[in-house]
Amino acid sequence: MQVEPLSDDFEDNCGRFLPEATEQGCVWALEGEEGFALCESEKYPQTEVMPFWSQREFAEIHADGDWGDYKVVAIDLEEFMDDWLTGMHDDVLLVGINWNAELEGIELEPLDLLEQLEQELQ
Repeated sequence: MQVEPLSDDFEDNCGRFLPEATEQGCVWALEGEEGFALCESEKYPQTEVMPFWSQREFAEIHADGDWGDYKVVAIDLEEFMDDWLTGMHDDVLLVGINWNAELEGIELEPLDLLEQLEQELQ
């Protein structure tokens, strides 16, 4: 099945994240030797964002350039909710949701995303 690519509509891309991630039971990230891919927040100085995607193909687009030696990894949704999002909150990291090919998109507080995922799963 062909996955429709992400668009320049960040709200739309973000809106796809919850149903697609819950349907697959996982989210996708990029992992390198130094850990997971991070970039500077567009909104908040001195804050880093860790991007996640709802489809493997979306993450694969970014495994080049600076992240050329990173691998696309699946993170179990339950583990993501139970461990990752609370840990990211403690580490003062933001979550990047389904960023497009230009690495543009919504930045969320991890606990806000956790709340949205919990509602999606009810």
